[in-house]
Amino acid sequence: MLTFWLIVGALIVVTLLVLLPPLLRRGNSSISTTPSEVNLSVFRDQLRELDADLAAGTLNEVQYQNARSDLESRVLEDSGTAEIATAPSTDSRWGNASIAALVIAVPLLAISLYFILGTPAGLKPQIPTAAVDEAHPATPEQFEAMVTWLAERLKAEPDNADGWVMLARSYTALNRYQDASAAYSRAVALQPDNASVLADHADILAMLKQTLQGEPEKIIQQALKIDPNNLKALSLAGSAAFERRDYQSAIKLWQKILDVLPPNSPIVDSVSASLSEARRLAGLPPAAASAGNKDATQSKIANGSVSGTVRLDPAFKARVADTDTVFIFARAVESGRKPPLAVMRTTVKELPFNFTLDDSMSMMPGLNLSTVANVIVGARISKSGKITSSSKDLEGFSKTSKIGQKGIDITVNLEVE
Repeated sequence: MLTFWLIVGALIVVTLLVLLPPLLRRGNSSISTTPSEVNLSVFRDQLRELDADLAAGTLNEVQYQNARSDLESRVLEDSGTAEIATAPSTDSRWGNASIAALVIAVPLLAISLYFILGTPAGLKPQIPTAAVDEAHPATPEQFEAMVTWLAERLKAEPDNADGWVMLARSYTALNRYQDASAAYSRAVALQPDNASVLADHADILAMLKQTLQGEPEKIIQQALKIDPNNLKALSLAGSAAFERRDYQSAIKLWQKILDVLPPNSPIVDSVSASLSEARRLAGLPPAAASAGNKDATQSKIANGSVSGTVRLDPAFKARVADTDTVFIFARAVESGRKPPLAVMRTTVKELPFNFTLDDSMSMMPGLNLSTVANVIVGARISKSGKITSSSKDLEGFSKTSKIGQKGIDITVNLEVE
């Protein structure tokens, strides 16, 4: 905005520099206009015309001398008349008043016209979104350009907390998690009491560290102190407890989410599924569900699910413990670096294990089994308890399977290099 007004000021100064010099010359000089001066000027012009006609041959020498004599006589007669001088003081006063009025009026008129006919809202900083709307979503190149623009903008506005949050979320969408973490750190420094920003920061740190333990969980607890009902913080806290096999705490935290959510919330089924898994691993009976929730869960399972059995190759049995974590997950056939579409966990003790993966087990909203046609289902035995593979983990994969397919058979018989 400052740049805009500097440009406006420069243009006004240029305009005044063009308009003022003639007025200043007129206002500051006492110019007398006399008939003699006018006659002399006319004489000179006519004499030049006679010279030109003589040179061109239009007049001969005699005609030229006669015409010149007549012209000189008229000038001598007119020069005897009294000179009429104009009073300079009046023009000077009006000239000075005009200059003052011009200096004041030009800037005021220009600015007033801009606010009446222009677009003052255009001065407000906005992310460039040209050619990006619901009908024409941004291309990857356009999105990258917008993120770059925002990052440059924040160099000039380092205290723009909302801008840092937006930049962090944009980096997350681009899978630039390290950059997202740095942006969230800046946002948290500016908004230390924002529970939602703290929860988002913890989530990104957990993705980088591949665990919620340690610093991510500390940040989650900080968020819950600020807002005990923050849904994302409660969900992450439950996942952290589940990760360290504290199923009772996970049950308590996830149950609190269900107590806060309305029954028709789209994430009720996902939380209920996690809660049921925690109750099962804790040796507790399944929680009673209302008929409406059961119908909704069944509908989701019907719309997007795969099911089958995970087995452990007997040759690897001596290399695992009953308490080792088993992750069962489904990925799109061409998933790239995207997270799994659905994940569940169990333990080696439960193998062979009959599984059903459905939309309620999605890791991210809008990224679930119903969004694709074909998946590959995998199972990984993790000594570390982390979902990402590590050296010496054991895993196995299905062939390409269609959404809705049942009876998928997976044998864990490969060692991660």
